[in-house]
Amino acid sequence: MKKLFFVSALSLFGCAAIAQDAVNKALVDGFRKEKEKSDKDASDPKASAKAAFWLERAKLYENIALQGSEVDSSAAKTALEAYKKVVELDVTKKGEPGKSSKEAANVIAGGEGTQLFNAFVKQGAEKYQAKNLNGALEMFQAAQQINKKDTLASLYGGIAAQQLDKKDVAKASFETYAANGGKDPSVFYGLAQLYRSEQNFDKAVETLNNGLKQSPGNKDLKAEVVNILLASGKEDQAIKELEALAVADPKNTQNVVNLAILYDNMYRTSTDKVKQLNGKVGSGNNAVATATKALDAEKSKIEVYDGEVKRIGALIKKQPKNADLKRQLADVNAKKKESVEAIAKLEGEVKAAQEAAKGQDVAALEKELADAKAKQKEASEKAVLNYKKALEIDATNYDALYNLGVFYFNEAVQLKGEVDNMNMTEYQQRGKEVEGRVCGKFKKAKPYFEKAIQAKDEAEAKDNLTNLNGVLEQFAAKGVACIEE
Repeated sequence: MKKLFFVSALSLFGCAAIAQDAVNKALVDGFRKEKEKSDKDASDPKASAKAAFWLERAKLYENIALQGSEVDSSAAKTALEAYKKVVELDVTKKGEPGKSSKEAANVIAGGEGTQLFNAFVKQGAEKYQAKNLNGALEMFQAAQQINKKDTLASLYGGIAAQQLDKKDVAKASFETYAANGGKDPSVFYGLAQLYRSEQNFDKAVETLNNGLKQSPGNKDLKAEVVNILLASGKEDQAIKELEALAVADPKNTQNVVNLAILYDNMYRTSTDKVKQLNGKVGSGNNAVATATKALDAEKSKIEVYDGEVKRIGALIKKQPKNADLKRQLADVNAKKKESVEAIAKLEGEVKAAQEAAKGQDVAALEKELADAKAKQKEASEKAVLNYKKALEIDATNYDALYNLGVFYFNEAVQLKGEVDNMNMTEYQQRGKEVEGRVCGKFKKAKPYFEKAIQAKDEAEAKDNLTNLNGVLEQFAAKGVACIEE
């Protein structure tokens, strides 16, 4: 979109160049002579004390800026300074502005029919064309001060500032352009990019929406609203915007594909959340169960140790001088002591786990889990729906074909994880059936990768198809019948 700025700017500069080419050489020579005389008189105390001299000098330099910039590329600045000198000198005895002062003030304020504003804009354009960006920006900013309601100087001032990486100045200029009724959508787009670079996403979206008020049908502005909402993490809002775009332009394949990708991303995010919440829901009870099991095991050791103490004690009564029996008794008592200490520690762990489980809002977690599963299901269905809708519009769309293949492939991998986590009993009960469904999902992905390769010869699709064919061969070798759902 920035190129649109430069096209507009170059069109202005082209006009300036044509105007300069048309200037009569004799006129330029005349300007040069008049400039030399005016510059000399400016240092003459007698001449420079008169408002009439400064008014004449102001008009001369203004005309040089408009018609003979080769004489002085900054003539507009000298003209402005001269007009200000007129205002300063032409004051009546009553302290009121004189006739010349009023005329000069009207020019400085950009009054109707005055040309100083145009002089600054023209010389700013010429400096821009000569790649003097700082000089151009100075001219455009001065023009903005003369005519605060104009959009031209604020537009080109913003362009120059942006190229100089003076972002604050560029933003101020473009904001002025917009406030003064500017309608060029590229300006709103560029201004939004400046805010986006600062991660001021709300202001960026506000700017784009202001641009859409001026250009309601502009697709670039609408699409960028979605991009910025995504960049700011507002995925749900981005989906709403993109759904509106898809409805407004139902034949736009890219909008539908982008919508499918958003739902695809939402599905993956929801899947990760479901896994996380499943772990949390069971974590409290699992911790209590684990600690209790360890405690029971340690308590069972006490019974064994007590039995040993009783047995060895009876033997010692019969053989009171047997040193080995005494050593055995000491060892058993030491181990029993260790178990007693371990039991006390484990009892503390059980209690802590129980307290932690009480602090866990299981009902809230279960609701959150149910919501995540519902969102996961909805995102899955809408991702597939929109990928297929895109293919109805364009059956050879690579992104829709490839992403749909990846979607089914990942579903198969996820389901395969369920098989991998089965114990022997579970596998004997339903392992084969689930493996058949896994194979079916892998098989479902295959035609989409094949068609994607036909649409665009990309390595990523080829690699995935090769990998997929290898997986299907393994299922065939195991005698697994693919169940397509």
